[in-house]
Amino acid sequence: MRSISEQPRGLTGTEWLICSLAAIGFAFDIYELLMGQFVFPPAIAELTGARPGTPEFQSWVGRLFYIPALAGGVFGLLGGWLTDRLGRRRVLTWSILVYAISAFLAGFSTSMTMLLILRCTTFVGVCVEFVAAVAWLAELFTDAKQREKVLGYTQAFSSVGGLLVAVANGLCVRYALDLPSIDLFGWFGDHIKDHHAPWRYTLMSGLIPAIPLILIRPFLPESPAWARKKAEGKLKRPRLSELFTPELRKTTVVTTLMFACAYGAAFGAIQQVPQMVPGFLQVQSRLAGQSPEEQKLIRQAAAANYGKVQEIGGLTGRCLFAVLAVYIVSRRRVLRLFQVPGLLLMPVVFAGVATHNPTLFTLGAGPGTEVTLFHLGIFLVGLVTVAQFSFWGNYLPRVYPMHLRGTGEGFAANIGGRLIGTSFAWVTNALAASTLMPGASAPAKMAYTAALIGFLVYAAGFALSFALPEPKAEALPE
Repeated sequence: MRSISEQPRGLTGTEWLICSLAAIGFAFDIYELLMGQFVFPPAIAELTGARPGTPEFQSWVGRLFYIPALAGGVFGLLGGWLTDRLGRRRVLTWSILVYAISAFLAGFSTSMTMLLILRCTTFVGVCVEFVAAVAWLAELFTDAKQREKVLGYTQAFSSVGGLLVAVANGLCVRYALDLPSIDLFGWFGDHIKDHHAPWRYTLMSGLIPAIPLILIRPFLPESPAWARKKAEGKLKRPRLSELFTPELRKTTVVTTLMFACAYGAAFGAIQQVPQMVPGFLQVQSRLAGQSPEEQKLIRQAAAANYGKVQEIGGLTGRCLFAVLAVYIVSRRRVLRLFQVPGLLLMPVVFAGVATHNPTLFTLGAGPGTEVTLFHLGIFLVGLVTVAQFSFWGNYLPRVYPMHLRGTGEGFAANIGGRLIGTSFAWVTNALAASTLMPGASAPAKMAYTAALIGFLVYAAGFALSFALPEPKAEALPE
């Protein structure tokens, strides 16, 4: 039992500022990452003229999902190393500025190459920010339970970000014609086909996190533990090779592969939902008799609706994890509470429900008010999958020493998650465009492919969990 002096204290004003900035960063990390599922289909159609389901269209979807993740993985690993060398605060703030400005400029894209490059720089900022924020928060709190709560609840804002991007995209679709014309004072006027394209406004909204950052930045201190060691000259130089010493090799390999599996489920299945939505009977019934432009808006609005439900599920999962992480000592056990249901849900929701999606009830008399079985399914899939991302934010700081904390987190998150895990988006789109998968239409083929990929990566992650090392102590290793 703790003595009175050992009871966790409340947060100071400075700590609230740090937690606020980290929460904003986490929220817009996922805001930027999940934006692709709403932005890529209409962007590809406008910039290339390719239609969904064609090889050219699917190829560009795969490239836009994977190449930025590849860039983010490589530079994110470098960012983890810089976090250990230069400090948590400096790297965190600059990374947020990089992805916010890149996202805004991407809204003016006049070619697929321009969009691809700016998505790469956006991913670089996002991948670096996660590592710096987790290390910063973990070192700020010495009480184990308080640290678990802070990491758990600030990371829950990631799903708030996912919900926000779905809402933002829906608003952009609805009010696109009322928003200012995108021409940047005529500089790109002759090259932009649709000056009121919702996908452009959605991209540009990524500038939002830079605003509070500029206001809060002067009041933010460096990580006290890191700064103290740095000042005393006791901070070791981080070396990538140390991650593969006998003491850390198993931890590095297993966490990297399991991170890849978690991201594989998200990118290989969940983020492909907008390509399944046009096949739902509820959507098809609203397309009849509409103009091509109206049909496009109907499909985008329906995709945004399912995205909101999935992100509410993800937020529920992150909050549930934040509670369980405090009371369940075994890290393996708390992780499996989400892995086992997900293993069963993936084939059922995508291969079963997504191809035969009945309406459960309606919330109103107008179109688009149906609540379907897939709404329930994607809520549960989001819950069990997204909760696992919070797990890694809590777990990784406890298994790497201070001088390697950013480097170790960066390797698992960026090499495993961004580099390997996101490649499943490319795999899914390539399989869905081939003759290997069943399905009479492009949406059906995508649903069956997502079911297969989702099940396989969940099975691999569950098998690897038996080799996951348990942290040696509640305190962070020095």
